[in-house]
Amino acid sequence: MKTDHSITRFRTGLGASQRLFHSETSATIAFLGGSITEMNGYTAFVEEDFRRNFPRCQFSFINAGISSTCSNTGAFRLSNDILSKGKIDLLFVEFAVNDNQDGQREYLQPEEPLHCSMEGIVRQALLHNPQMDIVFLYTINESHLADYQSGKIPRVIAAHEKVAQYYGLPSLNFAQEVARRIRAGEFDWSTFGGVHPAPFGNRIYADCIAAAFSVHSPKPHPCLDLATLPLLDPNSLIHARLASPGRASFSSPWKLDIPDWQPLPGEKRERFCQLPTLHANTPGAEFSLTFFGNAIGLYLTAGPDAGMLEFFIDNTTWQNCDLYHFYSKNLHYPYTKMLAQTLPEGQHQIRIRIAKERNPASCGHAVRIMNFALNEP
Repeated sequence: MKTDHSITRFRTGLGASQRLFHSETSATIAFLGGSITEMNGYTAFVEEDFRRNFPRCQFSFINAGISSTCSNTGAFRLSNDILSKGKIDLLFVEFAVNDNQDGQREYLQPEEPLHCSMEGIVRQALLHNPQMDIVFLYTINESHLADYQSGKIPRVIAAHEKVAQYYGLPSLNFAQEVARRIRAGEFDWSTFGGVHPAPFGNRIYADCIAAAFSVHSPKPHPCLDLATLPLLDPNSLIHARLASPGRASFSSPWKLDIPDWQPLPGEKRERFCQLPTLHANTPGAEFSLTFFGNAIGLYLTAGPDAGMLEFFIDNTTWQNCDLYHFYSKNLHYPYTKMLAQTLPEGQHQIRIRIAKERNPASCGHAVRIMNFALNEP
């Protein structure tokens, strides 16, 4: 069965990258997303397809997928993981699954923070290269499948689409396509491979991308005047970046080094076990940080021993923050815990200390911070 082109919203099209790929030149394609992007899956097929379909172009590919990460973490790490690598011509953004099954557990009002993070990704990317083509990819999980089978549009996909529509960005709704083909009896969820698709399912994702790029789009999109185009959300993460934990003012029992992971209960992911980390597990241990902008979060790992924090920003009262995540029971789970996202623009100071209380499910008070997440101009 052929791909249904109705799943593609071309909007201002793919003309900039198509013209580049058809010429005798080079191009860089980047993928930003979670584990579906990080795995040896659709991205490998896409790389093969582009090299075969556009033989005159010399491609470089950047796979910046990191398991479990949502679009808010994506906004903070975009600069370091992708934009710092040089000129990017085409960016694929894949967070529809993680923003649903992982990130929604962190958001009190799910739609608004998704606007902030996805709009932040778009603005940062277009400032890097105004001619960049940006494509949103909507992968599927059981929740999305159930929504489409009952005639609903998944809330996360609707939120992402609002940003894509506002900025005129193409989007590919893999989830809608897979749900349609399952409903038609072409295959079932097991054959597709589930959230992390089998090669069969990843080939479907790649075919959707190939089909979109087979449609001729002769003209590059018009460059948006970001200086005059209002933000969808004034708190969008347009200056998001990760800052070293070494910026904090701290003393013992806090340490800035690579923790001794081996004796700790729970699974660990190798990528995070090699990173310098600001860590302690003693109630009352405190540090401070001066930062600029309107938002601060902690890019951290939260395992079975994850603790709780108390924090104080400027002249406000102490607030509580539980770091234990839904997935912490068996895994040192990586995510960005936002502490504030609507501060007045300017300089701020935050004091953070480990609370005496802890989540009843946790076996400790540990705090392990890999980076500060700042929306800092």
